[in-house]
Amino acid sequence: MTDYTQYTGAKKILAFFKQALTSGEQDYTKGSIRTAVLLLAIPMILEMMLESVFGLVDIFFVGRISNEAVKAVGLTESVLTIVYSIGIGLSMAATALVARRVGEKDTEAASKSAAQSIVFALMVTVVVSIAGTIFAPGILRIMGAEPSVVAQGAIFTRIIFSGSVFIMLLFLINGIFRGAGDASLAMQSLWIANTLNIILCPLLINGWGPFPKLGIEGAALATTIGRCVGVLYQLYRLAGNKGTLRMHLRHFIPNWGLVKSIFNLAWAGTFQFLIGSASWIFLARIMSGFQDPAVYAGYQVAIRLIMFFLLPAWGMSNAVATLVGQNLGAKEPGRAEKSAWKAAVYNMVFMLLVTVFFMFGSTPLVEFMNKDAGAQRYAIQALRTVSLGYIFYGLGMVMMNAFNGAGDTKTPTVINLVCFWAFQIPFAYLLTSYWKLGPQGVFIAIVSTETLVCIVSTVLFMQGKWKKVVV
Repeated sequence: MTDYTQYTGAKKILAFFKQALTSGEQDYTKGSIRTAVLLLAIPMILEMMLESVFGLVDIFFVGRISNEAVKAVGLTESVLTIVYSIGIGLSMAATALVARRVGEKDTEAASKSAAQSIVFALMVTVVVSIAGTIFAPGILRIMGAEPSVVAQGAIFTRIIFSGSVFIMLLFLINGIFRGAGDASLAMQSLWIANTLNIILCPLLINGWGPFPKLGIEGAALATTIGRCVGVLYQLYRLAGNKGTLRMHLRHFIPNWGLVKSIFNLAWAGTFQFLIGSASWIFLARIMSGFQDPAVYAGYQVAIRLIMFFLLPAWGMSNAVATLVGQNLGAKEPGRAEKSAWKAAVYNMVFMLLVTVFFMFGSTPLVEFMNKDAGAQRYAIQALRTVSLGYIFYGLGMVMMNAFNGAGDTKTPTVINLVCFWAFQIPFAYLLTSYWKLGPQGVFIAIVSTETLVCIVSTVLFMQGKWKKVVV
């Protein structure tokens, strides 16, 4: 790591940010823990913020079409979380395996683990893409979409699902980069993908210049093209063979023993995220059941804004996964634990600031995102309620990703199973249907569940069993 004692004041800060955004793979098993956390966290936070821009850009421009179009996008995104779940599960497995091998200084095994993860991802994605493309209208109907929503949204859903391979690889390869300690490359790929999406979205939706006016389908094409180019950039950098990961064709020959290891880590990681995602799908189904279309439109605006501010915190927790994995590989469990606690403090401070912002500054932000007065009212209500638990989210995220970085993907899976399915789903149903709290019942269920996740994960982390996991 760079010696920053030669700099002072603003120059020191600029030098630090420059290294965080441009440096290659790093050994995070030595030196200052605070420096290690921030060098990893800065590009990961920017990466996650840019990932959330996908949803914000789509909902901003689609919101100018109609509430039905917003609902089609929202319902598609809710179901698409299944794809995200698989991608994140594979990403967790890749990060844990690559980070552990890098910590052990076994670069050949790290490269092979990365290549086999990509092979496994491609096999899985074929099935998901075909199923989503064929059954797009049925997916929207199952989610409670009216005929008008299905008519507007079916092609959008088909395009998005046909590009599932790019979603999967974008998550997975960024997980590989993070495991190798090169968070800046993961960030750069999202910059490229999101910049293209932001440029193409209004052009294809509105038909500006030489582009055809495609409406809601234009949003799907813009997002898919952006992700595709982002993945091509990732593959180009992987093929460069300039860092720790020196991948060759021989690494891509299926090694069923290693594939099994990836599967054992990935299924729990996938199920872990899928449990939470399925809960969000259930909540989306509750919200779509209200007669007033403004309820669901407001909910979608709120969810996009919530995720925009949650994903930077997720970026900080992703940094912990790399630090824990590399330090356990280097036989430094104490340093791994200290890294997690350090990141948790930073994350909670950030989330506290977001809470204050949502409490007092959410109105102009919501008004910018959606011009419908009814949608604005529900969106503001959601933001102010859900943000009450943000400080707990900040701590809980770090604890959960510390388990994942150690290769213990099963503990977070059990936590999510209990907290989301055994608690959140029935609690949300009771609040909305039995106690008649309406949309506010869903918002209360969200904040209550995330607080419970934080408490349980922190208690289990402090027991330290994750330090003994072998991957």
